[in-house]
Amino acid sequence: MMKRLCVFCGSSPGASPKYADAAWELGTAIASRGIGLVYGGAHLGLMGLLADAVLARGGTVTGVLPRFMADRELAHPGLSELHLVDTMHERKQIMARMSDGFVAMPGGFGTFEEIFESITWGQLRLHESPCAFLNVAGYYDPLREFLRRAAAEGFVRAGDMDALLFADSVGELFSLLEAASPGPVPAHDVAERI
Repeated sequence: MMKRLCVFCGSSPGASPKYADAAWELGTAIASRGIGLVYGGAHLGLMGLLADAVLARGGTVTGVLPRFMADRELAHPGLSELHLVDTMHERKQIMARMSDGFVAMPGGFGTFEEIFESITWGQLRLHESPCAFLNVAGYYDPLREFLRRAAAEGFVRAGDMDALLFADSVGELFSLLEAASPGPVPAHDVAERI
């Protein structure tokens, strides 16, 4: 049973209103399922819209924000809980520890880095939580093709590629998350994944 979902997404709203609509839809779906949101703690862009949507439906939102960002007045003022940390690394560790799954909405370098670190930690079995991409308006189609190329070239194992979830809608996302069930990995296999 998923209690908290970590979502990585842009601090910009993006060029298309479809991204903002998806953030609101995802936030509404998270709250309506009784799942808590864990996210980066800012009030800007898709991040802020997502948090606002969860809060508007009476849901719980936990933000994790480095102090230097809070000092720039980027913190969302209405969160259920806000953790201020010293570093970006500490931020990701706390978010991972609090979450039962990870989703990347459209975003930029920070979003990419965060979801790929979560994927890597899962690959190394530092967590057993599903990692997914909410592929709004085909945003992640080129990335999916690139990852397939990496698998075809022998740099990503087919099983690891198959474990990644790509959803074209919020409904599909939750269907995939609910169906995801990590299996045990032999200890010798972990060493081969490094």
